[in-house]
Amino acid sequence: MTVGKSNSLVGAADPGPPAPPTANRPAKGSAKGAVKSPSTGSRATAWIVSAGVFVVNLDLFIVNVAVPALGDSFDGSSLASLSWVLNAYAIVFAALLVVAGRLADRYGHRRGFLLGLAAFTVASVLCAVAPGVGWLVAARALQAAGAAALMPTSLALLLVDTAPERRPQAIRSWAAIGGIAAGLGPVIGGLLVEADWRWVFLVNVPVGAVGLVAGARLLPDARPDREGRLPDLVGAALLTLAIGVLALGLVKADAWGWSSPEVIGSLVAAVVLAGAFWLRSARHSAPIVELPVLRTPAFAAATLAALLFSVAFAAMLLTSVLWCQQVWGYSAIRTGLAIAPGPLVVPVLTVTSGPVVRRFGAGRTAALGCLLFAVGLGWWAVALDTAPHYAAGLLPGMLVTGIGVGFALPTLIGAAAAALPPTRFATGSAVTTMARQTGSVLGVAVMVTLLATPDGPAEVLDAFRHGWWAAAATAVLAAATALALPRPGAAGRA
Repeated sequence: MTVGKSNSLVGAADPGPPAPPTANRPAKGSAKGAVKSPSTGSRATAWIVSAGVFVVNLDLFIVNVAVPALGDSFDGSSLASLSWVLNAYAIVFAALLVVAGRLADRYGHRRGFLLGLAAFTVASVLCAVAPGVGWLVAARALQAAGAAALMPTSLALLLVDTAPERRPQAIRSWAAIGGIAAGLGPVIGGLLVEADWRWVFLVNVPVGAVGLVAGARLLPDARPDREGRLPDLVGAALLTLAIGVLALGLVKADAWGWSSPEVIGSLVAAVVLAGAFWLRSARHSAPIVELPVLRTPAFAAATLAALLFSVAFAAMLLTSVLWCQQVWGYSAIRTGLAIAPGPLVVPVLTVTSGPVVRRFGAGRTAALGCLLFAVGLGWWAVALDTAPHYAAGLLPGMLVTGIGVGFALPTLIGAAAAALPPTRFATGSAVTTMARQTGSVLGVAVMVTLLATPDGPAEVLDAFRHGWWAAAATAVLAAATALALPRPGAAGRA
């Protein structure tokens, strides 16, 4: 499928809460630099860290809205090639998250945060001046590397400069940034794309520049753990290649043919690379994935459910934006407004769903969210057709899927963390984040294959319906997996 003035692609990246820091202990030593009161330092750190985390999360959604415009700008770009604008980001972020966090533990969190913010800002400029898809994909990979360094160090810096009694509130505020960015992202992205898609990336530059100047002066500079183990860089490379080759085989399956040597070879290579990564992780002293955490049943169930749910979520966001712009002919800003109600529901439920989790348990609450998400997708498959009818067609499904995300995703992330001892919290959270990013890659890749190259309105409608039913089925599988989580009081009865 060639993407030009009449056809383009939009994909998805998981907008879930950012990954926690890779160190669960307070930093050693005292902060260096200008003398400032704890409250002043805490406020400055919170603003700087929040700005960095916000632009990283915002970029996920505004890039989604912008990709159809990329198809118009890079005339002749195929659906498969444009999907890598999103997949490259998710793959690199997933593979480097633990590596970057552990390097920051060793060489300093402030240094890691500033280096990540600098890389993200420079990469944003490179994205904005991209002359073609290949350049843009490479720049997006650099953006992901910067985000991987920025995200795990952001909370570590915030907690170092926050009084112990205020840390729970600081963590909640930090985690809410992703939800706020998700709610504002579609609308902001639509406004920027109306001017020019390049503004989607240039908007990061002033925030990054101010953050770098202020951060160099005001962020705490605690003494790093020089004795910390170096992470497994070979393992990170194997993980990157495994996910990338798998995505390549899925994205190209329609063009190459499922029985072609290229597709079969890609899938076999992905299995071999994943096996090599697994063996490497079992033997390395500082692996990307600590395999013992996967032996905790509740953690394994929550992480697998999060992966499956992320597949469905990525497919939902891809199809909703593509449907609005390419089937109904909406503008970018109208598409952003059409999508916004779903993401806006998420932070509200994230904050208010605590009593539901305590009453019914994480498994039932997450399963309810997954099933609601599937219902929203099923509604689209039944109610939507090529004639625009937003209020009775798209909006109900968007609201129900938003409610589903609000119940499912934060609950699964919290359940995965709660299943592990505090000493493994950072490692476990990184594994869960990697699983979600991997799910996003698979969701985009599978949907590219299912949408294929339809010819005519009837085939377009059939292709989208197949995609929605497939995503709904994946959400149901996620619900079944979530039910494996223990119920409240189960441990006490055992």
